[in-house]
Amino acid sequence: MYFRHRRGLGPRYVASGEAFSEAALRRSLPGGPIFIHGGGNFGDLWPRHPEFREHLLERFRDREIVQLPQSIHFDDPARIARTARAVARHGNFKLFVRDRPSYDFAAAHFDCETTLCPDMALFLGPLVRASPEVDVLHLRRTDKERALGQATPGSGYTFRVADWLGESRISLEAAKLLRVLRELAGGRRDRLALRSARYDTAAGARVRRGCGLLSSGRVVVTDRLHAHILCLLLGIPHAVLDNSYGKLARFLDAWTGDIAGVHRAHSVEDAEQWAAAMVERAGR
Repeated sequence: MYFRHRRGLGPRYVASGEAFSEAALRRSLPGGPIFIHGGGNFGDLWPRHPEFREHLLERFRDREIVQLPQSIHFDDPARIARTARAVARHGNFKLFVRDRPSYDFAAAHFDCETTLCPDMALFLGPLVRASPEVDVLHLRRTDKERALGQATPGSGYTFRVADWLGESRISLEAAKLLRVLRELAGGRRDRLALRSARYDTAAGARVRRGCGLLSSGRVVVTDRLHAHILCLLLGIPHAVLDNSYGKLARFLDAWTGDIAGVHRAHSVEDAEQWAAAMVERAGR
């Protein structure tokens, strides 16, 4: 979204870690920078991502590699040293980070250019909110970054508890297939263009699904960073709980913590009291 719509640039090669081909990348893009998508996987909590990143650093020492905005978190000092060695051997790695502790960590451990930058999702710009269906949506993590117990909403208002991991793979694959068929019917045969169309379709479907889910609550309680960002873009009042290693608090400290409509909750009880007060105020 940022590169295509803000900069007028499109990728010459796109791939997931599973679909990546070094030979295909070199054929499609003999020179120029390689960009790695941002998120919260710079560390050792989600091992598949750093292994792929280190593979790129090893295999493409002749190319600039740019890591788009990430939050950094390591538990294992050996993994820190391994990542530092990969960065140093490469010698032309640019790192964007989403919060000040990540910046300070990178400056202390990695020999590379590091820049503090907000999450790329903010470049989506204002989004259109659908009509709410319940008073409070609790969108809470169900994976290893979950820090707090299950939501226990109070009485006196309607609510929904969900996480957005449970997408329909069948619906998503069907949407990608339909997009490819439309591209083929329009005369496009280039495999890279078709793959890019599939990724664009999946990304668009996930954003629409996320916006629809968040819009279903008059107010939202969440411990997901991108739910917080989408709530900002949708104009939904929301309470923010932290994840297992402080990612959300760090992001709010850097960028969004003082924005109207954002409540920094310090416990599940705090978030639920805020939600109940917001519902009561709206009903007056």
